[in-house]
Amino acid sequence: MTHRVVFAPEAEDQLAALYRYIASASSTDIADRFTEAIVQFCESLSTFPRRGHKRDDVRPGLRVTNFRKRVIVAFVVDADLVSVLGVFYGGQDYESILQEDAEP
Repeated sequence: MTHRVVFAPEAEDQLAALYRYIASASSTDIADRFTEAIVQFCESLSTFPRRGHKRDDVRPGLRVTNFRKRVIVAFVVDADLVSVLGVFYGGQDYESILQEDAEP
């Protein structure tokens, strides 16, 4: 069964911020390639969505995996949907951010 992958607005904002950071530090070509590779990696969750590690201690249903040892991708899996909640680069404290987002 193939799942549909969607990006939360926060994840899209994080990808855009990462793009801007890389583009200013190196080049737009490198930023394009790196962020596009992250998006493709996230989209590959459609065929194997339960990869990574369960992190119910941070947020119910949360799973995390890494991309090239520098990016943490946080997501949840429902019946036929993978929701990418965040794309955290360079040691960001994703646990605190996602716990704060989950609080009412």
